[in-house]
Amino acid sequence: MRTFESLDQFVAAKGEDLGHSEWHEISQEQVNAFADATGDHQWIHIDTERAAGGPFGTTIAHGYLTLSLLPIFMMEIFRIENLAMGINYGLDRVRFPAPVPVGSKIRARATLTDVRQTERGVLAYTEIVVEVEGQTKAACIATSLSLYVPA
Repeated sequence: MRTFESLDQFVAAKGEDLGHSEWHEISQEQVNAFADATGDHQWIHIDTERAAGGPFGTTIAHGYLTLSLLPIFMMEIFRIENLAMGINYGLDRVRFPAPVPVGSKIRARATLTDVRQTERGVLAYTEIVVEVEGQTKAACIATSLSLYVPA
């Protein structure tokens, strides 16, 4: 994990690779719980028998499940000290180029692409690429916007 001792130190890292998270295995139980929480019970996610004969040979995680793991990944990649708060400000451009097969491991790599000063603090644009172990194509590419308010 990369630790920034101040918001100014973080801002100075604009354009830098911030590192990557730990690997996280995606389980069928996790996918089923996400399906229950969102009401998305499409067979490709929850029906292991039918999915075995489908286009991916197994069930796959929801794209939005992968996206919902970004906060965990970000907390493992970097931390900024001496903040009053960090606020999820939203997302720009989100894509799901490749599936995440159930049972696979994923991790994220983050790059601080832009920072903008606002009245309340610094708005950071972080590009996050979610990788699947053993695959060359990313599972998710998203730009996360976070507002960091100094202490």
